[in-house]
Amino acid sequence: MDLLLWRHAQAVDVNDTLDDLQRPLTKEGEKQAKAMSAWLKHHLPRDTRVLCSPALRTRQTVLPLGKEFAYQICPELAPGASVEDLLRLTRWPHDDATVLVVGHQPTLGLLAQRLLGMQQPCPIKKGALWWLRRRVRNDGAQVVLHTVQNANML
Repeated sequence: MDLLLWRHAQAVDVNDTLDDLQRPLTKEGEKQAKAMSAWLKHHLPRDTRVLCSPALRTRQTVLPLGKEFAYQICPELAPGASVEDLLRLTRWPHDDATVLVVGHQPTLGLLAQRLLGMQQPCPIKKGALWWLRRRVRNDGAQVVLHTVQNANML
């Protein structure tokens, strides 16, 4: 199973007049989303399941992927989601599918930390993508960090 963790691109800052779920991407965030989407279109299997937080910034991040990668909005991925919510939603590690999750910190980083057996919290930069792969070697399961992509470096 492949699990891709994509943190939403740069969004406007929280303020007193804007609900957190309604924060849009900045111009830089739109650029990040387009760059990462272009890279993903060349590397994702066509049958990838795409799961997205209901927050506006995540929906705007995934939008440039286009219609060939229809996404499902999942309330369980809203800010404050738990690692257990993500594991259940993605069906890790029991699904053979490739799953792309577009979500938030700290949940994405906590999930990467757990799956990779890291001791320290794992911050994922805005707009960045971590691609994890589960494989079996010598009768044992392993989680491999397949790639990390930074949208600003594509």
